[in-house]
Amino acid sequence: MTRENIRTPDGGTLELFSTGAELAAAGSGVVVVAASMVTAADYTRFAQKLSAALGRPVHTFNRRGRGSSSPQPEDYTLDVDVRDLDAVMKHTASTDVFGHSFGGAVALHAARTLPVERLAVYDPAVSVNHSVTADWTPEYERLTAAGDDDRALAVLVRGLETGSALSRMPLSMLTLANKLTAGTPVGKQLRELMQTGVREIKAIIAADMPAEPFLELPLETLIIVGEKSPAYFGVACGQIHDVLSGSSYRILPGMGHDGVNKAPDKLISELSEFFAG
Repeated sequence: MTRENIRTPDGGTLELFSTGAELAAAGSGVVVVAASMVTAADYTRFAQKLSAALGRPVHTFNRRGRGSSSPQPEDYTLDVDVRDLDAVMKHTASTDVFGHSFGGAVALHAARTLPVERLAVYDPAVSVNHSVTADWTPEYERLTAAGDDDRALAVLVRGLETGSALSRMPLSMLTLANKLTAGTPVGKQLRELMQTGVREIKAIIAADMPAEPFLELPLETLIIVGEKSPAYFGVACGQIHDVLSGSSYRILPGMGHDGVNKAPDKLISELSEFFAG
């Protein structure tokens, strides 16, 4: 795997990792757009397995606010991530895109205007006809203003519903768990990404639209949801699939929202077959 920092047209920096860079002659790479509350490192295993299966490069990058990438601007919107994806695609000469969760929302909005040939998403956190809500954000903001990050993080995890059993824990128990894990690598990462994650949720809601504009997506679009993922992912995906006649829709058996990071063989097989055309 190679690492480099690339510049964006607005003067920002993105930390880019390329797995299988030596395979560039075999064809266009796949750019992976990561979820909220994670970094590019959380996709290392996924990128390695997908690159090996495809025989082509897979590019992951730290979105703004992570690693050595630039921080999110104060006027952050989803358009920032769309422009950054465009910069990564151009730098790597890639035309295939895979997005997970928030990254799936970025990919779906971006592929309406960028030269994406094949698009695949897993549990995209896109808001269609108000399918994504976040009525928990005022409480989160009140707690962070009061300096109670442990309880604020608990409110965030409960609100996102993506932490499987953790999301269903009573708030008091989840707050205690956050206190106990604050010094672990995972605990530290969650705290570092709390503010960026909430900005991203607000950006998704601000970009809400009906399903019809997604008719501009590539004909080669694959939508995957985890069988055990929160239901709201399937609501938006179903509406997009209904209007996009050329899309394919899959439910990944036995997998939840973290299915991408676990990189099961059945997901890698599904994606490698799709991106192989």
